[in-house]
Amino acid sequence: MFKLKIERPRNAKNDILSGLTVALALVPEAVAFSFVAKVDPVIGLYAAFMMGLITAIFGGRPGMISGATGAVAVIFAPLMLGLYGENVDTETATGYLFSAVILMGILQMLFGFFKLGKFIRLVPHPVMLGFVNGLAIIIFKSQFEMFYVGHGEEAHLLNPAALGIMGGMIALTMAISFFLPKLTKAVPATLMGIVTVTIISIVLKKFGIHESRNVLDFVQGMDPTKETIAAGFPTFAFPHMPLTWANIKMILPYSALAAAVGLIESLMTLTLVDEITETRGRGNKECIGQGLANLVNGFFGGMGGCAMIGQSMINIRGGGRGRTSGISAALFLLAILLFAAPLVEIIPLAALVGVMFMVVIGTFEWSSFRLVGSIPKMDLFIIVLVSVVTVLHDLAIAVLVGIVVSALGFAWQHGKKIHANIKTDEHGTKVYHLESALFFGSAQSFKDLFDPLNDPQDVVIDFENARVYDHSAIEAINNITERYADQGKSLHLLNLSPECLELMEKADNIIEVSVIEGLDWHIADDRLD
Repeated sequence: MFKLKIERPRNAKNDILSGLTVALALVPEAVAFSFVAKVDPVIGLYAAFMMGLITAIFGGRPGMISGATGAVAVIFAPLMLGLYGENVDTETATGYLFSAVILMGILQMLFGFFKLGKFIRLVPHPVMLGFVNGLAIIIFKSQFEMFYVGHGEEAHLLNPAALGIMGGMIALTMAISFFLPKLTKAVPATLMGIVTVTIISIVLKKFGIHESRNVLDFVQGMDPTKETIAAGFPTFAFPHMPLTWANIKMILPYSALAAAVGLIESLMTLTLVDEITETRGRGNKECIGQGLANLVNGFFGGMGGCAMIGQSMINIRGGGRGRTSGISAALFLLAILLFAAPLVEIIPLAALVGVMFMVVIGTFEWSSFRLVGSIPKMDLFIIVLVSVVTVLHDLAIAVLVGIVVSALGFAWQHGKKIHANIKTDEHGTKVYHLESALFFGSAQSFKDLFDPLNDPQDVVIDFENARVYDHSAIEAINNITERYADQGKSLHLLNLSPECLELMEKADNIIEVSVIEGLDWHIADDRLD
């Protein structure tokens, strides 16, 4: 039912109209993330504009949308809370934030200049599936905030009548988004859904039937002092932070973590858009574009950010493929802040929730369910693990955990299989040339290689191309030694390390032991500590 590839013609009209849809969806999220980071909503809106514009021009992935994100906001929130706790005034506190964003941008640009972005291609596919599914669940969960009135502990669920009408508007937005493309692709279905539901909410309000919660209500629910989302053009200023080594050391951990999280989320989103559009973005160029955008953010009063998978999916679904889509989204957002705030403020939240629910449906990898029983259990475990960690903790941590577990699983699967080149020489001696690591995972496979009952009188085990790692490996060698001794056969062990010989308990049963002197391979065994 749902295809990963989203087919849309690439042209300027689709880019511009899709960019308008994205701009409308950016407003409430930028406001929400501003409050997460403990800053004025204007700072989040400025960040969304600057991140979107600069990455669209200089980034490595046309059609991908960047802006103020929750992943980055969560990292900078403790910095702001700590400063407020020390009774630092708001202007100085935001100065530290802007300085941290500048440093974040520099670190990301260095990552791109050293061409390290290519390593995102090493992320295993199960990790990618888990990342996508986890993000879809996060986006889905985040929308339930729209069903509540108030903020924090004072928030309460809408009354049943209002909840029912809002649910109907959400369903209508989703229906238009799903069915309209089957009739025409002249305009983005998501934009048409927003416009239609907005008109309906105006009519319901005019006749006194129902007053839907809109974007301005959401902003005022976060900050009752806000009367509008309108703002002026961002201006250049040096951050209000004394440039001392102590201050740099204070903001460096936040900047480094935000840089890492931002790049991981951006590069993972880039990979997803690559798969959807069947094109290829440039990871290193995207790192430089993200870094430049954050650098500019710090000097022009933005909170920084990274690529946004939700808005990127809205853009792709709306037909946005080129850089024009990201540029137009940023410019439309700026126009909203400068001139059209009243028009956006009346958009009902139900319309935006409906759009985001369609993003969830398009983002979640429904094919994951079909993979159960048809892929290795380790891959299935990684998909679930990354999804759960993404939801419960952090996107970057989830990806790192997935990569580590994938690497360990790969090492286990390949390490437990021991290989040997077996031949019989002209004297009738059977020679086992081992070519693998011998450790707890491969100990049983090692013992299964040998046939003491049917082997000839003389048997050679050559460890020249093998390595003995731990106590389990030593015990496996001792076991084989004893089995050949029970059959009264001669066993020759060649090219062992000195530590192996020291730990051998059945050496009396071996006819010949050859040791490679100076070999510094160490064995994990308590008797050597």
